[in-house]
Amino acid sequence: MLPVDADTIRLFLHVLAATIWVGGQVTLAALVPALRAAGSEVPKAAANAFNRIAWPAFAVLLLTGVWNITAEHDKEHGAYQTTLIVKMVIVAASGVTAYLHAQATSKRAMAVFGALTGLTALGALFVGIMLAG
Repeated sequence: MLPVDADTIRLFLHVLAATIWVGGQVTLAALVPALRAAGSEVPKAAANAFNRIAWPAFAVLLLTGVWNITAEHDKEHGAYQTTLIVKMVIVAASGVTAYLHAQATSKRAMAVFGALTGLTALGALFVGIMLAG
């Protein structure tokens, strides 16, 4: 069996947090129609429950992301650095749009910021995979 080291722990925590942040958003979005059918307040209650784990997961993503950058500092040049900057911008957009979605009071703003949050979360995941290659 391969040994468990700091790199294994770092990547595990990052992937776990991404699973919660990205996968949770996709799952919750898929459940919204059924939640609405259960009652007008049910989607908001589900979103609030999700936020209790989503935001800590986002914080873990940020912390382990910095840890990843530190651990992979020898790669910070050329195309890798450009891709890393793109990922950081997308991650920031994901956090900002998620916050705006949570604060939205109109259905239109909730829909727009919800869609942007989902797209940026998926984009960050995709670019993260590019960096791992």
